[in-house]
Amino acid sequence: MALRINDTIPDLTVNTDQGTFSLHEWIGDSWAILFSHPKDFTPVCTTEFGAVAQLADEWEKRGAKVMGISVDGVEDHKKWKGDIETVSGATAGFPIIADDGLEVAKALDMLPADAYLPDGRTPADSATVRSVFIIGPNKKVQLMMTYPMTVGRNFAEVLRALDGLQRTYEQPLATPANWETGQDVIVALALDDAAAEEKYGKLDKKLPYLRYAKNPA
Repeated sequence: MALRINDTIPDLTVNTDQGTFSLHEWIGDSWAILFSHPKDFTPVCTTEFGAVAQLADEWEKRGAKVMGISVDGVEDHKKWKGDIETVSGATAGFPIIADDGLEVAKALDMLPADAYLPDGRTPADSATVRSVFIIGPNKKVQLMMTYPMTVGRNFAEVLRALDGLQRTYEQPLATPANWETGQDVIVALALDDAAAEEKYGKLDKKLPYLRYAKNPA
């Protein structure tokens, strides 16, 4: 069965360059971001891991842990981090899962069930392993993105999406298109006007079903 938003992420035991973890124990009460790649020592992936490393302070500020996934082994991950740090000028302090048997890729529905890694493979053999999962403290999938091999991910957008998820988490709120932190939010229709104004103050009613409120503290 495909992994969907609001599914509980499988509690896999993963081997990384920083040791072995249970995913649920590693997440704990934090937000978590899992981001995957088809192979170490590849150009686009190196820039992406570097972008994640440069955002270390931003992830920490939001109480979010990050973990990479790549279908190579631990020793390759350790060597690759040297390249990542050279390119980005930042320490790649996050763990990277060694998914050399594709167990994580298959469990998170990033590859067909019959996928395998042939000898002498290229990134094309595992091209679909370029996904982002944002996981809530409840261990449930909050957001998923999958990219082709040719388009580098915009981690500023991942950060923006995380901000939106944290702003609306377990709240009757949503964010409009292109929302940025601090901007007005949309009040869900689960609240009528009176209840919405009692909870969030005066509403800016664009349409009967589109009501903005100031971003709550």
